Amino acid sequence: MTLSNGRVTSRILLRRAEALRKHLPAAVAGEDAGVHQARVATRRLREAVPVLAARLHGSKAGKARKKIRKLTRALGSVRELDVTLHVVEELIQIEHLPRPALEAVRRHVIEERDRRREVMLDRLEAVNTQKLVRRLESLAGALDESRTEGWREALSARVTKRAARLDGAVLKAGQLYDPERLHRVRIAAKTLRYGLELAADSGVKPASPAVRRIKRVQDLLGRLHDLQVVKEHIAAVQASPSASEPGMHARLDAVAQYVEAECRHLHARYLMMAASIQAIIDQVRTRVIPEIERAPRLRPLKMQLARRASARASGEGR
Repeated sequence: MTLSNGRVTSRILLRRAEALRKHLPAAVAGEDAGVHQARVATRRLREAVPVLAARLHGSKAGKARKKIRKLTRALGSVRELDVTLHVVEELIQIEHLPRPALEAVRRHVIEERDRRREVMLDRLEAVNTQKLVRRLESLAGALDESRTEGWREALSARVTKRAARLDGAVLKAGQLYDPERLHRVRIAAKTLRYGLELAADSGVKPASPAVRRIKRVQDLLGRLHDLQVVKEHIAAVQASPSASEPGMHARLDAVAQYVEAECRHLHARYLMMAASIQAIIDQVRTRVIPEIERAPRLRPLKMQLARRASARASGEGR
């Protein structure tokens, strides 16, 4: 690392702020990819701001965090329904599943998504994003001038806590198929991944392989969660007046049974990954965290220049 600590941290923050600025217009326009990318950008900013601003006084980082959290919440409910709709459309392509039942679920999801999108737009309008960007730029300037290493301690503590949380969640999930406990494993894996991404961005090399490995676990459990959400929408349609059509309940039951079987198949795959999850946690504890805590030994610029001048003078004297 050749840049000063302040420049490294400000660069990380500005890169993440730029990602939000880039994707938010597409999210407001209602594009699925835009909503997803903007939400990821807010989550990464929520991860970065409190860590990078540790021991940095008068930066108004807390106000920026509140606005970012509002954006995450505004985008979250619509994003989940976008994913649910994609899964339902995948199921529609499976020939042996009853299409009328899936079309009914699809209509239900679209109606709910459209309703939530109106709420999302109202919430987004309530957040002054331009002011948020200015605050983030101001925070980046403060980081640029700072030489404190407090962010390393904050990041180390955060990653340590999240690795322990994932370890505990995996232990509690055990071998039985329990959707709620598996969901907690997924959330613990996701939050640990965000911390590891921040470590990787700061130059901690062992963090990048851990990010890739934990993402595979998160993707599998994410798919399982998405199917569980589809099951909830199937149940909602079964309880609605639209299910009064003759044979509709039986068709919806057939879809629900298929989805349940897929969930159990994914659970079996998760159990096969249990050893690799523990290996990831061990890697984080033994390699990533010590590397985070190991501050780079950087000589002040004036000292470097003085030593170079002295070396040149010695060479000329010879």
